[in-house]
Amino acid sequence: MSVHVEVDGPVTTVVLHRPDARNAVDGPTAAALADAFRAFDADETQSVAVLYGEGGTFCAGADLKAIGTERGNQVTEPAEGADGPMGPTRMRLSKPVIAAIEGYAVAGGLELALWCDLRVAAGDAVLGVFCRRWGVPLIDGGTVRLPRLIGASRAMDLVLTGRPVDAYDAERMGLVNRVVPVGMARAEAEALAHQLAALPQTCLRQDRLSLLEQEGLGEDEAMANELRHGLVSLADGAVEGAQRFAAGEGRHGRS
Repeated sequence: MSVHVEVDGPVTTVVLHRPDARNAVDGPTAAALADAFRAFDADETQSVAVLYGEGGTFCAGADLKAIGTERGNQVTEPAEGADGPMGPTRMRLSKPVIAAIEGYAVAGGLELALWCDLRVAAGDAVLGVFCRRWGVPLIDGGTVRLPRLIGASRAMDLVLTGRPVDAYDAERMGLVNRVVPVGMARAEAEALAHQLAALPQTCLRQDRLSLLEQEGLGEDEAMANELRHGLVSLADGAVEGAQRFAAGEGRHGRS
């Protein structure tokens, strides 16, 4: 089984398991990833997901050996409502996903990591647009999400050169959010997921969606959209939460 799911309380961990292919994603694996995240998003008991690649590699990208076979990745227009070639990359989930990166997250594997909300990388992680080396394009959001995450100038450097970026350089440019000891990416990502899951979920999700949706909007429209999301949170206990804070709860990071 190329993808399996583990659940720990409110946290779902989706695990890529194709060690012989360095967790490269073929068509069936892409479909399994999409199904796993679709199920996570629909499960009201689950709050945060982690995406992890077993065996010391996050994901080496699309499985180029499958191209031209029945196991090849499906490339279709987004307007058709189909999943992305790597699986979930066209989805906008209602809940956050954290990438736990050990080893290489390159080409389509980088695009999977970019799709996640946060990225926790081990000290030996390497990220990059390695598909530049053999003429395979970025078609899972890489040219869209990368500049939005780290800026157009840095993104252009990575896209044009295909150069490797180590974990510490990735953290400095904002490509990853945390660097942790080798072998600890999954544990640290899951610990972070549990921290997020312990927070008031309606407000967390609505603020997250406002942040995602503001891209490309004018300031007035983005502010109006923020208010729409904020009103959902206000109707779901935000006032009571503010009153609890005023009474002394939750200060200094305590819940």
